Amino acid sequence: MNTRTAPLAVLALSVAALVAMPVAQAQDTAASTPKQIKKAQSKEARAKKNAELKQLEQNGYNPAGEQTNYPQNLQNAQAKINAQKAGKPAPASAP
Repeated sequence: MNTRTAPLAVLALSVAALVAMPVAQAQDTAASTPKQIKKAQSKEARAKKNAELKQLEQNGYNPAGEQTNYPQNLQNAQAKINAQKAGKPAPASAP
């Protein structure tokens, strides 16, 4: 290489590196942008809450039912779930 083409080669390589860098970064971050991460977290949280509600409903809680004994109905269902997880018999529920 002569003295004139060496700086041009360095310049060309520098430009090529600068152009390729954002493309590589864009490919890495495209799969996990903040919006996609938040959406995935929301979806996961919603699925967890739906599973908890389904489990409560299977143990006697009816969110659309009569609400005169609201906290007690929910607590009874939760006590049944906790007893099942612990492997103990469920306590007798209040009327």
